[in-house]
Order: sequence, then structure tokens, then C-alpha cells
Amino acid sequence: MAGYRIAADIGGTFTDIACLSPDGTLTTAKVPTTPGDYARAILAGIADVAARLGLQPADFAEILHASTIATNAILEGKGARTALVTTEGFRDVLEMRRIRVPRLYEPLYQKPAPLSPRRLRLEVPERMGPRGEVIRPLDTGALVQVAQALGQAGVDAVAVCFLHSYANPAHEAKALQILKEVLPPETFLCASHEVLPEIREYERTSTTVVNAYIGPVVSAYLGALQERLIAAGLDGRLLMMQSSGGLLDVAQVIARPATVVESGPAAGVVGAARLGGGAGHDHVITFDMGGTTAKASLIEHGRLATTDEYEVGGGISMSSALAKGGGYALKLPVIDVSEVGAGGGSVVRVDAGGALKVGPESAGAVPGPACYAAGGTQATVTDANVVLGYLNPVALAGGTVPIDASLSRAAIDAAVCQHLGCTLEEAAWGIHRLANAAMMRAVKAVSTYRGRDPRDFALFAFGGNGGIHAAALARELGMAQVIVPPGAGVFSAVGLLFTDHEVSRSAALGRPLADDAETLAAITRALARLDADVRAELGAHPALALRCRADLRYHGQGFELGVDVPPGAITPAWIEALRTAFEAEHRRSYGHDLGPHRIDLVTLRAIGTIPPQGPTAIAPAAVLTPAAAPETTRACWFGPEHGRIATPVIDRAALRDTPRAGPLIVEEYEGTTVVPPDATARRDTAGNIVITLGAGATHVA
Repeated sequence: MAGYRIAADIGGTFTDIACLSPDGTLTTAKVPTTPGDYARAILAGIADVAARLGLQPADFAEILHASTIATNAILEGKGARTALVTTEGFRDVLEMRRIRVPRLYEPLYQKPAPLSPRRLRLEVPERMGPRGEVIRPLDTGALVQVAQALGQAGVDAVAVCFLHSYANPAHEAKALQILKEVLPPETFLCASHEVLPEIREYERTSTTVVNAYIGPVVSAYLGALQERLIAAGLDGRLLMMQSSGGLLDVAQVIARPATVVESGPAAGVVGAARLGGGAGHDHVITFDMGGTTAKASLIEHGRLATTDEYEVGGGISMSSALAKGGGYALKLPVIDVSEVGAGGGSVVRVDAGGALKVGPESAGAVPGPACYAAGGTQATVTDANVVLGYLNPVALAGGTVPIDASLSRAAIDAAVCQHLGCTLEEAAWGIHRLANAAMMRAVKAVSTYRGRDPRDFALFAFGGNGGIHAAALARELGMAQVIVPPGAGVFSAVGLLFTDHEVSRSAALGRPLADDAETLAAITRALARLDADVRAELGAHPALALRCRADLRYHGQGFELGVDVPPGAITPAWIEALRTAFEAEHRRSYGHDLGPHRIDLVTLRAIGTIPPQGPTAIAPAAVLTPAAAPETTRACWFGPEHGRIATPVIDRAALRDTPRAGPLIVEEYEGTTVVPPDATARRDTAGNIVITLGAGATHVA
């Protein structure tokens, strides 16, 4: 049996800690995030858990981590001073992007500036062909001059992206060698054949530049975190969550930091699939609402929705097929999560036209919502929930976060009531509903916009504020059921404990899907090479599992669909099975197929996974405990239809399998769950709160 494993997820307001004991017992902690020194909050949370369990730092065999450090560097423009070295004539690929207008009715809209400014995008004479043939040799003299110019410019990172290097990386490899010889040793260098050896010039260039832009930031952060952990006696293996939903050793993350851009959101979705699916909830839309953002993802029949077309930094981060050029393209495996700037810390204001606005600005961890009495004066969604009575008016997180309800009332009165002439309850209710409307965009982005009806799913809610808004949000969407898991307030940290160690590699193929000997041999060689690369990174492990995927398209199409490749030897029958799988996926996605039309095999991928060591679920004995606190009552406002109602405030353990009618407030250390008047709540055998909504909701298919 493995030892104790502990996970830390850094959010905009709180840092969440979750520890899994060898017997499956879950222990959690929630501490305020410490911007400027994130490690301080992590160490404080781990020390809290260790003290409660009577453990020494050396007892933790693994430290698992998820963080928004990479995302924040992009969103806040605080990445490295980054240069791009590219093929002559291609320096403006980052400017042209996809020639799309992401906001149709906003003629003055300006796309985010490229992460590498034009003066630092330098060209080198060279040219590879799409089959890897050398059309123009690399001009090494010109490259030396470029390297010297970048050294004089004082760049921190350099991305190298030459045309068609996925077919032949020789020129990029030589460029890296020369840059290393000329530039200071601390300069972060990366090349597209290492980051993304696939077709599409813009996506490959953008992904490589993103990798370089966040490289020094992620490297410095993880290096300092490792030093702090070791100094504190925590010498267990440190793994970090990837955007794809797998854990990776920090040394590999430092080499390819773009893999962790969506690190934090992925952990909760994996946890929902593993723990929710294990309890029979395998057809859900996850809803993760924290202090700064709200995120949604789709789990269909227990399967995660993934994509390798993603954009970050465009106001809503989601699949780039929907974002249409509003952010920075990232073509790496990502759990398909849509994200909007609406959370508990989202700032409330009335604009010049007299309209109420919520977010995307956030009060963050410092100074935080007004009710935290930490210097914040702006009204936030959390302040509205305090006024409505949903949040404890005295303290949160087991008393560790004091609350001053009078400050919430004063902030909302100043920000809203005095401008709109409404009561405190009306203002707070409007803020609550407006936040739900903003978060509905995230849910629809992964369901309605992808041909899925949200009414056919349950809403799986977590995050510090997920349980507060979930029932109202589900009702707006016509959903019938809400699931709130144990440890919901720290669920992204919990999800880390049940995530596989994962490595993925890809290779461009670019040939018709045919059963001739040459094609069969090329596919066999590519899969063997990918298999060897993945096994080399993961090492020999008896539980290692390998699966492969292929990206295919009909000849003439602009984009591909990914499908799992059939098992077994590469034979004509294997080719026919792959064709059949692609046609089925095409019908599912677009409603038709093109019959005998030629299919092109564009990319092959290999994904190796090692399951987590230790328990595969939270022990029921750790969940089904007697009520920890006596039942109390609090006056809560449930809109003009119901007004203020004396609402029982209970512990999760007070719920039983028999449904209990709302209204209810389920108050826990990690978070709060609101059960409205026309709903019922029960607790299933895995400890999940299951809320069933009344009139207006449809059954879950």
C-alpha cells in the first residue's frame, strides 16, 4: 500500500489541500492564497493537515500540484520577454492568426497583442518541404547574427519555429545549438518539433511561443516550490497536473510548460469522472465555481471531453473552434473546459448606462470581498450571498476566515442600491442571478454549442462557490439534478489524488488512409517510435497502459477528428476498422459521412498512463460520519416569489438517503450548498449530496 499522498490546488482566492490516507480517509484544508509567494500557502495547508493527522513531512510519498500560474502569466501579460526565430517570410503568422472576427458586432475590437512583439520576431533564410526535403539550406551565418541581436535585446526566452519542421527537425535542432552557444545560459529555449511536431503553421507557432513565454515563469515557480518543500522536509515526488488530465513530473513540466496552461480546471473534471462515475453519476456537466472564475466541462457516459484546439486569453477560454481567434491558440491535448470570469470574488458595479455588471474583475485573495474585512471595499458576488443569507455571516472555512456581514451590506448599498434605488435583497438577488447568467455561458459552451442538451445531464458542482449557485443555475438550464461531492470546496485538490501519471507524444503522418504496404509500414514505424518515446519517459512500470489515437479528415477538409485506433497489428483490416471509426465519429459530429471519399491520416498520438498508487475511492467510513454540528436556522432570501425564509442549516452528515425537502443550507468546512424551497436533498452511499429540483426541471436521461 502506498503512503500518504497530498495535493495542493492554488486558486485565485484560496489554496486547497487534500490528503488521502492509505485507508482512503480524506483530510482537507483551505487557506487563503498568498500572491507573490504561493508556496507559503501550500506549506501552511500541508502543515495544518500533517498536524491534524500526527504526521511528519517525510510521511508524504507524493505531493501533487495544480496551479493557474501559467494561465495567469498569459492573462496578466506577465510572461517572459519572448523572441521568435522563424523561416524567412513567416514572422507575421502570429499577427494574421486565422483571419477571424471573434466579435461580429464590435468593429473596434482589437485582438490581444502577440506574446512576441514584432521587433523580436526575426527571420532566418531556410526552407523545408512538407515531406522533409530540404528546399533551402539553413543559413547559419544569418542565424548567428539573429542570436547576437537577441542577446543585445536582452530576451528571456526564444521560440524556434521553422516551416515544416514536423517532417524534418534538422534545421530547428541546428538553430537550438547555435542559440545555446551565443545566448546567456539562463535563456529559455524551445523549438516547435519538441513542443508540437504537427501540421498547421499558426497553431504550431502560437503553441511554441506560449511555451517560451511562460517557460521562465513556470520554471522559476516550480524550482522555488521544490526548494521550499525540500527545506520543509517534504522530499516526496512532486507531480503537476497537465491540461490533458494527467500528472507529470515537474522536470518534464519545466521542459514543456505549455502542457500545464489549464492545470487547475482539469483536476476537478478528472475527479468528477473518477469519483462521480464510481457512484453512478457518469452523465454530468461539471460546474466549478471558485473565487475568480467559473468552469464547466462535459462527462458523457463516464468519458471526458477532450480537444487539442484551445484558446486562452480571449475573455472565455474554450475550444478555439468556438472562440474564433479571440485568444492565443494552444494545440495540445486539453480537457475541454470552458471558463468565464465569474466567481465569488467577482466585482459588482453599475455602469454609466445604469446596468448592473458582475465581473470579470475580481477582488482576488487580497484584499478579497468586502465581508472579509481585509481592506476590500468593492461589492462582490460573495457579499451578495452573505446578504441573501446563503453564507455564514460570522465565519467560513471552519472559522478560519472571519466574515463581517455589515461590510457586505454597506458595499452593496454603495455599489448598487444607491444607484438603482432598490432594496438590499433585490440588489443581492440581482447580483446572484446575473452571476448565474454569466456562468450559463460556460455550461452552454460545452453542451448546447456542441449539440448536447443540458437537460439530459446532471450538474456536478464543486469549488468554493459551486454548491451555492448550482441549484439556481441548473433550474435556469432546465436540469433536474445537482450532485455535490464530498470535499466539494476543495475538489480540484481531491481530483489530483485520483489522477493518472500521464505522458503523450504525437507524430505527423500526412498521407492517405490506404492499405498499401508503404502506408502500413509507415504507420507501424510511427506507432513503434511513439510507443518507445512514451515508455522512455514513464519508465518501466507493471501498471503502464498505452493507448493510441489518430487524427483524420476527408481529403479537402480543413480540420480533423480524433478517434481511438484499433488494437492489434497494422493490417488492411486495421485500416478498415480505423476508417469505420472515423466515419462513425464524423456522423456523430456532423450528422453525415461522405461514403467512399478519400480519408487522410494526419497525426498519430500515443498516451501512456500509470494509475495512482493507493486507494481508488474515498473510504465510505470517512464520509458517512455522524453529524458534526447541531442544526441551526438562518433567514435566507430566495427571491421575490418566496422572500426571506427561516432555513435550517445542517451538516452533510445530517442528510440521509431519504430525501429532505428544502429550503436547506448544508454548511461544511470546505464550502456551502444551497437547497432552494422547491427542491429536495439526500445523501447517497458515496457521501454525495443529490439535489432534485421541482417544477420546471426535466428528468435526467
